[in-house]
Parts: sequence; C-alpha cells; structure tokens
Amino acid sequence: MNIDKFEQQHLAILRHIDNLRRLSRVGVDENARAIAGEVVAMSSIIKLHLAAEDRALYPALQRSGDAALASLGTRFQTGMAPIVEAFTAFAGRWNTEQRVRADAAGFRAAANETLRCLWERMRDEDRNFYPRVKAAAATV
Repeated sequence: MNIDKFEQQHLAILRHIDNLRRLSRVGVDENARAIAGEVVAMSSIIKLHLAAEDRALYPALQRSGDAALASLGTRFQTGMAPIVEAFTAFAGRWNTEQRVRADAAGFRAAANETLRCLWERMRDEDRNFYPRVKAAAATV
C-alpha cells in the first residue's frame, strides 16, 4: 500500500502546528484571525487524513494476511480515538478570531496540550507504523 499521501498530510499538519507556534509567540491577540484560520485549515487536513486511514489504510491492513501488521493497525486506530476527541474539542473551541482573542491564555494552554499530543502521535506513526506498512507493501 502506498502511504505517500498520508506522509504528505503529516507534513502539512506539522506546518500548521509550526505556524500556530510562530503566531502565538508573536502575539495571540494580534494574530487571532490568522490563528483561527490555521486551526480551521489544519482541521480540514486532519479530517481528510483520518477518513482516508479509516476507509483505506486500516481495512487494507486487516485484509493483508499479516496478523502482526493487522494488530499494529488496530492498535494505532484504537489509540487515535482520545486524540481525535481532544483535537475536535480544540478545533471547535478555537476556530474563530473572537474566541481566540477572548482567551489568549486559554488558547495557548489548549494548543500546547492538544498539539503536543497530535505531534507525538504523528511522530510515532512516522517512526513505528508507516515504515512497517511500507516494508510489508514492498514484500508483496
């Protein structure tokens, strides 16, 4: 299975995280509109990414005949649930300029926690999951 698109989406999400960090450091109030825009744009990519994983990647792993890879896929899919829940709440809360401007400290705290978890998850996938998927695809 070709996972190049998933890896490209990770890079796009990481760029949004970096943009949010940069904008927050410069000033949340001054950049509230841009911050909300980054949250919305990142949310769109994440929704697309998760849907593609759920519709294509994880089912393919289950059909692969490789029990270890199927189990790994199930573990990664199941482990994503709390991160999705946290990010969905984050994106729903901080998707407008007014909300970001109204609580800059709250935004910073929520972003630090939620985006750190998201970043760690993508790093785990990039290091421990996608390479296994690629290796299995190369042997087929």
